[in-house]
Amino acid sequence: MTADLVLKLGMATGYYFAHSTTHRPHVIIAKDTRLSGYIIEPALTAGFASAGMDVTLVGPMPTSAVAMLIRSLRADMGVMITASHNPYQDNGLKLFGPDGYKLSDEVQTKIEELMHNEMKKILVKPRKIGRARRLDDAQARYIECVKSTFPKHLRLNGLKIVLDCANGAAYHVGPAILWELGAKVILLGTKPDGFNINKKCGSTYPKTMIDAVLKHDAHLGIAVDGDADRLTLCDEKGQLIEGDQIMAAIATYWQAGDRLKGDGVVATDMSNMGLEHFLRRKGLKLHRTKVGDRYVVEQMRRTGLNVGGESSGHIMLSDYATTGDGLLAAVQMLALMVESGKPMSKVGHQFVPFPQVVVNVKYTGGAPLKNDKIQSAVDDATASLKKKGRVLVRKSGTQALLRIMVEGENERQISKLAAAIAEAAEAA
Repeated sequence: MTADLVLKLGMATGYYFAHSTTHRPHVIIAKDTRLSGYIIEPALTAGFASAGMDVTLVGPMPTSAVAMLIRSLRADMGVMITASHNPYQDNGLKLFGPDGYKLSDEVQTKIEELMHNEMKKILVKPRKIGRARRLDDAQARYIECVKSTFPKHLRLNGLKIVLDCANGAAYHVGPAILWELGAKVILLGTKPDGFNINKKCGSTYPKTMIDAVLKHDAHLGIAVDGDADRLTLCDEKGQLIEGDQIMAAIATYWQAGDRLKGDGVVATDMSNMGLEHFLRRKGLKLHRTKVGDRYVVEQMRRTGLNVGGESSGHIMLSDYATTGDGLLAAVQMLALMVESGKPMSKVGHQFVPFPQVVVNVKYTGGAPLKNDKIQSAVDDATASLKKKGRVLVRKSGTQALLRIMVEGENERQISKLAAAIAEAAEAA
């Protein structure tokens, strides 16, 4: 992703929104802490402004904060400059519309088509060039928004919490939220230098958090990723609590308080069968979608459900946010813990998961299931499981990887099946 490409994207997007509204369009731009953000942010700003769009810059902020600020400031769109859980050398853009939801495929396609036009035709006259300003209180607005979801009669006084912000977008707002709610916070990953985002820290490297919880005898650990839309927890014993368990806990907590909307929870094909069986015992249903937070959100909007997410830790709570928010989900788990009077080891492990093996294989080919070798291995694995498990093979949306998931009752069996599919993929 070069400055030239980003400039063209800003121009094309600005042109699209300028011709889709009757007023002067307005965009919010936030970023995480990657060094390349210093290139992408000004290039985007120049592109938007040259197409007649006003720009508000908010600096390093969680992805969910962009969606919140769009609605708060009545902007026409927002951009988050981030590669989420990827290393510092990667970067990308998440685009949101005026409703705070990610832009549809249709709108993104139209913007891509505009990028192929002659850029001179997109430029506005000098008098109509957009203005850029920096919003100084953006972080305070987001902090207050997340805090407001915590029950007013509760406090975190007496709790010792390890918080790992992955040296990313939450390094300032995350500690402030917990401090202001009364917790004693042990900080990790709050000293970004442009290169250390997600480096042996954060939700994708939970060992750092676990070690700190055990060292400091903390009540729990909280870890988010580079743009803070993903959450991983650990309890006071150092046991991991991932996305499926978090969804189960919040859903039943809200169900008990008559806050859960609809008949269940939305999750992806990667979510554990144990979650599905647990929800069924609670009289709830698991609605599955394709992998990807946008598909979860779309299904939640269609069905009116207010709890959804991914096993990877993207948790969507639509009463409060339009996209995944790790800090928001963490605050809800803390509320459950404090209100119940139970430790995180009791409230964070709601069900016994089915054994599940996930293998990542380097892959640059086309659709994996159109490859005869891979499809044959998948068919063999499916037959071996005899309807007592699942096989899912998909290409990663962010990396040149094939993700292979096999789930069943026997861990030894599913490990062998996953290895066989991986071997077929490597030979394909």
